[in-house]
Amino acid sequence: MPKFAANLSMMFTEVDFIDRFQAAAEAGFEGVEYLFPYDYTAAEIKERLLANGLTQVLHNLPAGDWAAGERGIACHPDRVEEFRIGVDRAIEYATALGCKQVNCLAGIKPQGVSDDEARSTLIENLRYAAEKLKSVGVLLLAEPINTRDIPGFFLNRTEQALALFDEVGSDNLKLQYDIYHMQIMEGDLAPTIEKHLGCIAHVQLADNPGRHEPGTGEINYPFLFSQLDRLGYDGWVGCEYKPKTSTSEGLVWLEAVR
Repeated sequence: MPKFAANLSMMFTEVDFIDRFQAAAEAGFEGVEYLFPYDYTAAEIKERLLANGLTQVLHNLPAGDWAAGERGIACHPDRVEEFRIGVDRAIEYATALGCKQVNCLAGIKPQGVSDDEARSTLIENLRYAAEKLKSVGVLLLAEPINTRDIPGFFLNRTEQALALFDEVGSDNLKLQYDIYHMQIMEGDLAPTIEKHLGCIAHVQLADNPGRHEPGTGEINYPFLFSQLDRLGYDGWVGCEYKPKTSTSEGLVWLEAVR
């Protein structure tokens, strides 16, 4: 069965962020992921990881002003220098936390920017980040996200992402495949995972509709877990969902697959 990591940005939100590491460990998780570590020092987070025997599985590159609605700046032509500074910051945290992969959010295409300009900017930024991260042994990921939850998000389909990766031309860039987002945008989950498994380094999950835990919606997660197992997927699966009730009640699905 796949290894599951708790997404601390969405799970255990009844306690302060820094206390969610302990909550995740007590719930039986061995790994954690979350959006951003940057509101805390790397030393503070590392202490919580070590105290709770947790692996830091994933965090994102800095993604602009999140509170103001920004969802990444990698496709913004006027913010390339800010993006590069963010890469350095992410490297500082990832190396301190032993985090072996970092995700890049492409962002919402700015008004007045053409698709071609946004695309070329994203390609150059991914190429830069992939090589910088490779130098410290950290893998770069990029994630297609559905345009219903984030209207205008520039990277939103599997084939689109892989075509971009071909142009980037780096062996240090892989796909973060979010089952929830791809169910909304394209469906055909099992064949897509099988076809592109060699390009997928991290999987995330939530059910649809509602973005709640597996078993609350239309996605046949027992089948997909068996598929990942059959295909020999040995990466992590991040539980990036909003518990329908409480986090603890929502973990019934996990006990059933362990």
